[in-house]
Amino acid sequence: MDLTWAALFLNADGHVYGRFGGRDGHGADTRNTLRGLRYALESALATHRAKNQAAPPPAAPLVMEKVPAYKAYAKGGCIHCHQAKEILRVQADRDGGWDPQTRWVYPLPENIGITLDLDKGDRVKSVAASSPAAQAGVRAGDTLVSLGGRSVHSFADAQFALHKAPARAAIAIAWNSDGQARQAELQLADGWKKTNLTWRPSLMDLLPSLPLFGTDLDAKAKQNLGLAPARLAFRQDAPVPPSAKKLGVLEGDVILGVDGLALDMTVDQFLAYVRRNYLLADRVTLNLVRGAKRMDVPIKLP
Repeated sequence: MDLTWAALFLNADGHVYGRFGGRDGHGADTRNTLRGLRYALESALATHRAKNQAAPPPAAPLVMEKVPAYKAYAKGGCIHCHQAKEILRVQADRDGGWDPQTRWVYPLPENIGITLDLDKGDRVKSVAASSPAAQAGVRAGDTLVSLGGRSVHSFADAQFALHKAPARAAIAIAWNSDGQARQAELQLADGWKKTNLTWRPSLMDLLPSLPLFGTDLDAKAKQNLGLAPARLAFRQDAPVPPSAKKLGVLEGDVILGVDGLALDMTVDQFLAYVRRNYLLADRVTLNLVRGAKRMDVPIKLP
């Protein structure tokens, strides 16, 4: 669900030893190599040999036909695999809704500051400076052992572990560094799970679309506003869509961004930025200039 492709390595009792696959917003195979698949297979086989007899029983399977929203959604027919997640989300909304933060699915290891090696999926290729992983002491060349108590042998394992991790709490990390076993807790800020959802078919209806359009200001006009040449600033053109009027936007308003962020981008890049970084009905502050007056307009993303 919500993945282009993934393999599960499991025993005859349904106990999952590991995964391979996953992707990011740049393409379906940006994180997959044949060497990486072999490495994940060998890791799963080693785990199977060591733990096969002690493997815990698998969880009871979820039967989609028993989910109340299934009947209306499927209309008595078959569904595609990705639609299973859509049905579960519809049911959760009916039952009172989800925490919006849980809708950011399958975070990338880069969200905690780790880039993994493509061919050896548990090896840390690099660590972003000042990231949660760097603050915990993880370094390039280390071997990742687990995240949130879940074993990691591949990018897909890491994505799954981060997907299952809580949205608002520290998560445990274990790794080997220079032959020494180490462990710590990653201190994560709210919103750490955010990732690019624009390619996920089952989540398209959660993505906002700001009904704005216009012309980027030239460098001189930006300078008159005290802005650098690369800073976002565009003038809302006419006719102003009714949905934009409802947000409080008028013809000629100069849009500077949202939430007071310093964004170096064009109007087209800004609209894509909002779609990638926010969810439907999120509340933000639209920053604009009307005449000679700067204004902050609270809006709910349509």
